Amino acid sequence: MLFFLLIYSVIVWAVIEIFVILFRLTGLKVEVSRFQVISMMTGTGFTTGESELILGHPVRRRLASFLILFGAFSLAVIISSISQFLSDGLRTKEISLAAAVVVAVFGILKLGAVQRFLARIFDRKMTQTIELADLPVRDVFLKNKDDTLLNLHIYQDSELANRTLNEVAEGHDDLGLAALFIQRGEVKIVKNIYDTTIHEGDQILLFGGEKVIFKMFAGDIKLMKEKNKNKPHH
Repeated sequence: MLFFLLIYSVIVWAVIEIFVILFRLTGLKVEVSRFQVISMMTGTGFTTGESELILGHPVRRRLASFLILFGAFSLAVIISSISQFLSDGLRTKEISLAAAVVVAVFGILKLGAVQRFLARIFDRKMTQTIELADLPVRDVFLKNKDDTLLNLHIYQDSELANRTLNEVAEGHDDLGLAALFIQRGEVKIVKNIYDTTIHEGDQILLFGGEKVIFKMFAGDIKLMKEKNKNKPHH
């Protein structure tokens, strides 16, 4: 019985590491991949914000579907195997063979050439089956580690209040800084953004290099953090 549990643990570990590699090849971070793989297999914790990175990606969704089914069926296998052990004895040969196959697959996936091949397949699959609008925001905008998106809130004493982006963010084109839109109540402003006078209560969605944004709007970002920190929590 102990031998069976040991072999089964090896299979589960190998499956987890296999899918961590597969998710990583789709562009997901290793630490996020491992947590989400374990969550899907056990049916716990998958409803985190990070799950949107998987649900909004077609290749990851297919991998996730297999993992969820594997987790459900593997529990049934444990129960039935224990019952068989208590009645007729366990077939350790078949279980050992299954474990060897899974570990071998894991070993193959660790090869750099195999990972590059699979990465090309995943990229091709993405190109053929998905529209840009279907991708998560992170996969569309944050392809480089230095890129960031910032939803900047404007207050009465913000530096941007009653001014335009052209006045504050001079040379934004050369710096690779882009204002995607201004949210003013129920109205989304997308035209003449840089010449639009910013009002208290506006929200500006900014995209660009993290260092550029945090340097150019340092005062307003600091103010926004202070305001959020002082908000009462319910």
